[in-house]
Amino acid sequence: MSEKLLSVQDLHTSFFTDAGEVQAVNGVNFDLDRGEILGIVGESGSGKSVTAYSIMQILADTGKIVGGRILYKGEDLSKWSEKQMQGFRGKCCSIIFQDPMTSLNPVFTIGSQLTEAITLHTDKHGREANARAAELLTLVGINEPEKRLKQYPFELSGGMRQRVMIAMALACEPDILIADEPTTALDVTIQAQILELMQDLQKKLGMAVILVTHDLGVIADMCDNIVVMYGGRICERGTAHEIFYNPKHEYTRGLLRSIPNVNNMKKKLIPISGTPINMLCMPKGCAFCARCDNAMKICLTEIPQELWINDNHKAACWLNVRDAFEGKEV
Repeated sequence: MSEKLLSVQDLHTSFFTDAGEVQAVNGVNFDLDRGEILGIVGESGSGKSVTAYSIMQILADTGKIVGGRILYKGEDLSKWSEKQMQGFRGKCCSIIFQDPMTSLNPVFTIGSQLTEAITLHTDKHGREANARAAELLTLVGINEPEKRLKQYPFELSGGMRQRVMIAMALACEPDILIADEPTTALDVTIQAQILELMQDLQKKLGMAVILVTHDLGVIADMCDNIVVMYGGRICERGTAHEIFYNPKHEYTRGLLRSIPNVNNMKKKLIPISGTPINMLCMPKGCAFCARCDNAMKICLTEIPQELWINDNHKAACWLNVRDAFEGKEV
């Protein structure tokens, strides 16, 4: 089937504040195939989470999609009514948030919150819904599921709460699962378990996954394709192999230099200089130029367009355009 499961086309999302318009997402394009795991990577404020929230249409009151299209199986979600979106959320596309403790209601049991999601989007009620809830907890690796259903969120560890959130997201067997920084609030050991669980569930259920993260290291072996964002724009995209072993944007290279190398722990980490961009004062040219050690004069005034590096790799950097003109290998 040639039709993409999800296609984001020239997406523009802004927040209208007292200080002015914040163009949080500025012309983002990407496709998602069935069964694909796509990583969206970038610093805080790069626009990656806002892109995910735009797909789900769960933006803050000040946020609005001001341009572009979000096609789900060929239909434009940005034109759907709130009632249509309620049917889309959970049943077609689910999201896992960063901190499970703020996503779960502390005054309701795990069972009541899971069964609510099941009864809302499926035809299961009563005992059938409870049985499905226990089945989902077993699926995500939680022991003694009947006991856990009667417990409250504060009675579970951080890792178990995140597993509950994954179970809730999978309640309706969605086509797309969005995971927004799903391991940030967890310690390193539990991070690996949660990512491995998500990978196993993706293979078992065949769903597509969008993994939003600031850490390239956690998705090295998980994603089929990676999109790198900065300043609300995509600066590089490609297969995981191309991004890790042949980066072509200075920002991507900076992110990779910030990851510890297990084969050489004595190697000094090199942080990206400067501070993240102020989205209220976007430069005329490349969003990263103020922090780039190799910036040229054109970088200050002209926004670079994405250039094909090869069939599986694109980058928006004037250095690649210069190398192409000079006949160097891009």
